[in-house]
Parts: sequence; C-alpha cells; structure tokens
Amino acid sequence: MTLHRDLLIDGKDIPATSGRTAEDLNPYTGEVFATVAAAGPEDVARAVAAADAAFPAWAELAPFERRRIFLTAADLLESRADRAAEIMAQEAGGTAPWAHFNVGLAANILREAAAAITAPRGEVLSAQEAGALGLAVREPAGVVAAFAPWNAPIILGVRSVTAPLAAGNTVVMKPSEDAPLACGLFVADVLRDAGLPDGVLNVVTNARADAAEVARALIADPRVRIVNFTGSTGVGRTIGSLAAQHLKPAVLELGGKNAIIVLDDADVDHAVNAATFGVFMNSGQICMSGDRILVHESLAEEFTAKFTAKAAALPCGDPADPSTVLGPLVAAASARRVAALVKDAVDKGATVLTGGGEPDGAVHPATVLTGVTPDMDIHHAEAFGPVCVVDTFADDDRAVALANATDHGLTCGIITENGTHGLKVARRIRTGIVHINDQSVADEPQAPFGGIKHSGYGRFGGRWGIEAFSDTRWITLATQHAHYPF
Repeated sequence: MTLHRDLLIDGKDIPATSGRTAEDLNPYTGEVFATVAAAGPEDVARAVAAADAAFPAWAELAPFERRRIFLTAADLLESRADRAAEIMAQEAGGTAPWAHFNVGLAANILREAAAAITAPRGEVLSAQEAGALGLAVREPAGVVAAFAPWNAPIILGVRSVTAPLAAGNTVVMKPSEDAPLACGLFVADVLRDAGLPDGVLNVVTNARADAAEVARALIADPRVRIVNFTGSTGVGRTIGSLAAQHLKPAVLELGGKNAIIVLDDADVDHAVNAATFGVFMNSGQICMSGDRILVHESLAEEFTAKFTAKAAALPCGDPADPSTVLGPLVAAASARRVAALVKDAVDKGATVLTGGGEPDGAVHPATVLTGVTPDMDIHHAEAFGPVCVVDTFADDDRAVALANATDHGLTCGIITENGTHGLKVARRIRTGIVHINDQSVADEPQAPFGGIKHSGYGRFGGRWGIEAFSDTRWITLATQHAHYPF
C-alpha cells in the first residue's frame, strides 16, 4: 500500500493549497513508495507565518523544558530504528547498517543539543564608562530555513533542525524530494511526539519541478533570518547567492573531493580496510567519501592489489538483503551519471582495476580506477558513487600537493602508524577536517563539522552549531548616571 503524507504546518498535517501531490520512488524497484503534498509559495508563506508566530514562546521557554524535549526525542528516535531502516531502504536505498548508524548518530546529535541548551555562552566585557557593566550574549535570530538532503537522511534531517531549535529559533524545513519522509516528516514526527510545540518545526514538501520556486519563496520571506543548506556545491552556490541577495547569513555544508592519504609508515591491511569503508560506505553517497586514494609508491603495489580485491568482493544489490554492502544509488539517473564519469576516464586512457561497465538500474558496482589525469571529468567532479581513483606519490610534499589540488576542502584521512608524521602532514592539508590514522568519513555531534573553499562555510556541532544559528548582542548596564555634554 502506498503511503501518503501531507505538509506539517503549525502542528497539523494539511494538504497543499493546490491539492497537488508528488511521487516518492523506491530507487531499487522503481515503484512508488509514497506520495507527499506538493507545496507552492502560498504553502511556504503559511509555514513561515506559523514559525514566526511560535518563535517568541519557544525562545522564552524554560531551558530545562526545551532540554527535556530533545532528550525525549533522542530516546523515541532510537526506539523507532527499525521503522527508520524500512523507510531508508524503500526511499533512498539505504542498507540496514547504514540506517542504524544514522539513527545512533542522530540521537546523539539531539542529546548534544540538549546539553547545549542549558550551557549558554557569553562574555562579561570591560566598559568605558565608570561603573558600567558590558555583556556579550547570544540570542536566537528568529525563523530558520532548513534544507535537508537525502543521502544520510536521518542524520542530516536531524542536524538541519537541531542546532537552530536548540539556539531558540523556529524552523521551516524543506526536505529533499528524494527522501521527504526520512529526512523530513519522520524526523518531525519524532520531535512532535516528544512534545515540541506546534509551529516550532514546520515541514514543506514539494514536487521536483517546483523545487527552485519553493526555495526562492522560503529564502525571500522577510521573516526568515538564517538559511541552512546541506547538499551539492552547485545548488549550494545558488542557495548562498539567494541568501546574500536578501542579506541573510547562510550555513552551507557542500560537496567534497576528499583524499585518503596512505603514508609510507602505514599498516597496509589497516589502510585497505579503512579506505574500503571510506570509499564505499552508503555506495559512496556521503559528502566525506574518499574519491581519491593517494598511496606512497613504496606501498602502492601491495595496497592496490589488496584494496582492489576487497572492493571486487563487496556484495551489491537489494538493500533489504542483510548481506548487501552496496545498495542502489538514490536513482537510476545517478548510477548512469557515475557510469558516464568512469567511461569518460576510460575513453581518455584510465584503467579500470575492478567494476565499471553499465549499471543495473540504480545499482553500480564498486569501481577502482588508476591512471586518471586532469583532462578527465572524474579528476575534478565529486563522484558521489561507489568509485575511487588510486594515485601514488614519492614524498610528503607531493602527497600534500595532490590532496590540495581541488576546489573543495571538506575532509581528509591520513593513514600512518606515526602520529607525529601524520600531524605534520595534516597541518598542510587545506580542509575543514582531517582524521589521522583513519579514513575521511567521520562525524561526531560535539565536534565542529564543516569545510572550506567550495565545500562551504559555517560549522555544525557542539557550541559551534549554536553560534551559527544565533546572534551576538552587546548589552550594557550603567550603574550610575552619566554626565552628558548637553
């Protein structure tokens, strides 16, 4: 039976004003999994109005009461892990281990936010006037527009709203058309059931053809004060430009062209296992996935042979099968895009060590390439699929140069048994995140997460997330009457 979900506005499930709906497809079978309300600008205006009306009471709600809601939501989310896995498999092709990882991390994001609610930060400032007290305090901005992506839907759906809500803002969320339930309505249901007041979180789903119009209406609304977007660099550039036109700050977590560097003092077996996870987890559909494996030439032959064999043995196919490691990409078109990147590279002289060929619907096999050169599309483009390139280097200088030879700057993994060596290399890598003796995929709710260059700006996690979604205000208190010149 096909599910149907309406918009969530002011705590109520309501259809789009137009009555239109949009289909939500299963990427593995191609069948309709659910239908959702297809909102237009008039629905966006209703959602923003509800969020704006709910803002004063939410911002003033006692911090321990707000914290209780977040802690309850974390427990509820974990209790619904099996349902989350069903939705992710049907809607985004996610395997069960990936879904349960999503739930676990998302629950901890909620708990970290709960802790931040009762740990506000500010400063006491020196003052020019005698006897005056100066304060720098952080206060919520108002309504936040949150755009949530499909690829880690529970994690990123929760992350898109948690820091803004914890800071005291209200939110209008526009989830991805590829996972409107998992990254939008399912997350909102958990928070609503945990006691989040009506209007504090509103969810507006839409048809794919209306995405740009809905986004423009949301960002342009004068009651929206901050824009929060996680997704591709191309779309993020548009979102950031729209926010700037309306003089609104934006937090942008965008794409990556991440490297995993295997130094000459690495444990090869550990490097192979780490790189396999970093490249192929969730079929490579993670902004932190390792597109490029850079291996010291002294280890290249052993590493490449072992890594290729491990990649070739990864089972792919039905995400509902417990043995599946590589489920389908989010759509058959995504698999064709990845296959086109591989074909372009091969046509221009690259070598396929394993994988390649035509995808089976939305399923693309694990693929490893060598001999990739700057004239090939995959040298620059984010693969966002189960594909990586292996390259070699002779010394640290060359490794750093290769790792930094990209417009992106999200994350990097450095595999080494020598922490000092790894730290020296890490300090030279131009990314927002570096993991020493680990691969590139990692996220923790208390850590500052975000990139530089074309990977975006702003940070999620811990106090950095609260700061991103609040305003700093200067307040003074004069304890004696001042003397004025007139």
